[in-house]
Amino acid sequence: MFSVKAFCLVEAIHLATGCPRLAGRLIHPAVRHMHHWTKTSMYPMWSYWTGPNSGRAGISAPQTKVMAKQERPGLLILEIGGICGVLEGHVELLKKHFHLITMKEFLKNKERLSEKIKSVFIHECRPVIDRELLQSLPHLKVIANSGVGVDHLDSKLISSFGVKVTNTPHAVSDSTADIGMALMLASARRLVEGCQIAVSPQTEHFAADWLGDEVTGATLGIIGMGSIGYKVAKRAKAFDMKILYLNRNRRKEEEEQAVGARYCEKMEDLLQQSDFVMLVVNLTPQTHKLIGKRELELMKPTATLINISRGAVVDHDALVEALQNGIIKAAALDVTNPEPLPRDHPLLKLKNIIITPHIGTATVQATRMMTEEAVANIQAVLNGLPIPSEVIPQ
Repeated sequence: MFSVKAFCLVEAIHLATGCPRLAGRLIHPAVRHMHHWTKTSMYPMWSYWTGPNSGRAGISAPQTKVMAKQERPGLLILEIGGICGVLEGHVELLKKHFHLITMKEFLKNKERLSEKIKSVFIHECRPVIDRELLQSLPHLKVIANSGVGVDHLDSKLISSFGVKVTNTPHAVSDSTADIGMALMLASARRLVEGCQIAVSPQTEHFAADWLGDEVTGATLGIIGMGSIGYKVAKRAKAFDMKILYLNRNRRKEEEEQAVGARYCEKMEDLLQQSDFVMLVVNLTPQTHKLIGKRELELMKPTATLINISRGAVVDHDALVEALQNGIIKAAALDVTNPEPLPRDHPLLKLKNIIITPHIGTATVQATRMMTEEAVANIQAVLNGLPIPSEVIPQ
């Protein structure tokens, strides 16, 4: 029974996206192992090979013809292109599976289009999901968020309408872990300042006493050891870093040993011992301003704070004070609250901070996989199959 369900789940993801690579990333290793030995589908009309080197067609010609005759379910999006619209390079992927309806089209013809829309694709937190929109979509089944964070969605409200919420944690973990390491290295070695010195017309020589800090052998404290946090730990291990972590649930012993991580029961212990503190948590009422004046004062005066989670996890006023008064040495933020910060915000005037424009997932590969994972989630909901990445309301 387990093998049948597991096979169907992998098959659903592959069929939904046409991407066996993504199917492999979304499925537990034990299931993948079983699945790679599956030569053909249990259903005679499908010629379906799915191993990592197969390269075979996903479904047979007769099945394709049947699918082509069916009307594609309506998918509501904000727009194509623009600041928050669907990336133009991903439109064809979405059109393969859905009838795309923009918000502008929907608002012009609500009565007709509301009957067709069964899913909403959220990109860059748009379109905004509120009660009015939910009430106007009687056949809505799923809201698929592109990205991990869903703090912009009222999951309880959405759930009250019988609508599922999904996200894309598998697609973003590597790219976000990469940006965390990049920020840590850039801050430690003062890369932004160094670049400015190197290209400045006023530079006549390079000062011998212009120094940074080494990451190798330093202590990294990771707050939030989920998928992204663990991948940060894997990367940090290659730098021979000592790794401490804090998480709601302790990792398995073998997982800790694999990256050399030590669990801290109290945040205070992690903050006091770490040379670099990296925030990798979801934004919830419990993590809002998780790092404030008290927490910053517990850190070493030589420590650096790195935030790749959500801007509101850090009290910005307290951070300004800490950076100005030498409470901590530096900060590196990929996220702020709001985004972007007001142009006169004091954080923007400090030299011991690096701020990037929320680019943790801004790679060609990650954005593509996010769309693929969102498609897999939508198809699973619409077809009554196990959902790869469902967000359960807390």
